[in-house]
Amino acid sequence: MNEAPVTYEDTTGGDAGVRVVRINRPAKRNALDRETKELLAAVLAESDADPTVRAIVLTGDERSFVAGTDLAEMATVTPTDHLVLNTGRVFTVLDELGTPVIAAVEGYAYGGGCELAMACDFVVAGASAKFGQPEIRVGLIPGAGGLSRLVQRAGRARALRMVLTGEPVDATTARDLGIVSDIVEDGRAAEVAVELAAGIAAAPPLNVRAIRKVARHAEAAPLGTAIELERTTFQLLFDTVDHAEGIQAFLDRRDAVYEGK
Repeated sequence: MNEAPVTYEDTTGGDAGVRVVRINRPAKRNALDRETKELLAAVLAESDADPTVRAIVLTGDERSFVAGTDLAEMATVTPTDHLVLNTGRVFTVLDELGTPVIAAVEGYAYGGGCELAMACDFVVAGASAKFGQPEIRVGLIPGAGGLSRLVQRAGRARALRMVLTGEPVDATTARDLGIVSDIVEDGRAAEVAVELAAGIAAAPPLNVRAIRKVARHAEAAPLGTAIELERTTFQLLFDTVDHAEGIQAFLDRRDAVYEGK
């Protein structure tokens, strides 16, 4: 497993229910080639199907989250290859997961790495982390949501400032742009992300999945439509075992034990 471009481990103890998925190509600063993306998509899908995994932390190493797409491989890829090989499948998988995913970013998150981070539910970044969409510098544009997600989060002008210049931004600016949620001391991004994931893993699983689903629709739907989905989902959850357990635990002044039912 140590030499595979994607590895994972399940945490134990108070962090039980959290799976840490690590991109592991240090010699290439974790650049995404086709094999890495395929393995990552498979690991994420398998993790989502595993009922013992209630939250996922996606990370790289202390030098780089993902420095971009592997340009050496990209040089020989044709438009047909993209279609036939479904080279963006990992981003589709991330969008369709029910399990929440937290990106823990140290170092570089450029190109596909920035897109990968933004495809997660939120991002914990080391103080020195850098984010960028430099595709214009190699005759391309972002192709996996980098431009579209930035426009949604930061607005058209600030998104275009970043994408048209290709200039990276620091963690503080990335937080202002809506890319990053938390900034922590360098070297602690994964640790803090696991702590946050553990809290989510302890919450009622059906509710966590429902919140993620409603939030994803709220990004694109008109406000009235999003609120209607939120209200309907709220009402349906009244019929769950976990809702009854949560109320009774509150009345009994004890910790709730949620089963995902």
